[in-house]
Parts: sequence; structure tokens; C-alpha cells
Amino acid sequence: MKKQFTLLVAGFVMIFFIFASCNKNDNNPPSKTKTQLITQGTWKFQTATANGTDVSGNLRACQKDNIYIFLAAGTGTADEGPTRCNLGDPATNPFNWNFLSSETILHISTLLFTNGGNDFTIISLTETELVVSQPYTPPTGPTIIMIITFIH
Repeated sequence: MKKQFTLLVAGFVMIFFIFASCNKNDNNPPSKTKTQLITQGTWKFQTATANGTDVSGNLRACQKDNIYIFLAAGTGTADEGPTRCNLGDPATNPFNWNFLSSETILHISTLLFTNGGNDFTIISLTETELVVSQPYTPPTGPTIIMIITFIH
């Protein structure tokens, strides 16, 4: 009887150590890189704000309906969407892109918005949302910082 009790206790101790040694993080996939996140689908404009105010209505409709595709090779395509700014514009425009400053700046070789620039400060980049900021110089008045959100 004592031998069976000892074997039973030894079995429980072994099972305890087996389960205790399992890493709870084994089922969590590794985090995706910014390149993986930005290249996993198409991006569409959602909103633009300046000083906490929605200024999406001030942007041209022909720019708000564009679709952006980033490829891992550092190239991409801007699709004009259903509304073109100029009838003679091509339906798609190729561009080059890369990250700067330890992947905190997204540089795009083409302008996405009139009076904007080529560099965007990345505020957040997730599986479904890209939020960036950029100085915007309107035709009149001082330069303002715009927060622009793109979604899949």
C-alpha cells in the first residue's frame, strides 16, 4: 500500500512539473513587423483631423477614394479609385516607399494629398489601421499638422 501511495505521489509530482514547464506563450504567434503590417492589404482613406477637428470634408473627393497598395519590395501603387482628379490622369500610379528613423517615418515618393509632403510620422500601425501625421500647408494660412487615418 505504501509503495502504491509513493508511486501515486511521484506521478502527480511529475505531471505537475510537466505542466509547469510548458510556456504559456507557445500559442502566441510572434508580432508582425511594420513591413508585414503595411503590406498585408490595401489601404483606404478614412478620416483626417487638424487640431482635433475633422477636416475630411476639406479634402478633394478624388483623393479620398484612392486605394494604396504597399509591396514588401519597397514599391507600391496608388489607384485613383472611381473619382479621378484630372480626366487625363492614369488609373494607377506607381510609387516607392520606405521607413526612416527607426521605422517611425513612412516616406512615399509621390504626394498623396495636395499641398502635403512625402514623409508621414507613424502614430500607429495595426492589422487594420494606419494612423499618420503630416504637416499640411493650405493655400492661405499657416502650416498645420494633420492626422490621417487609413484602414483596410
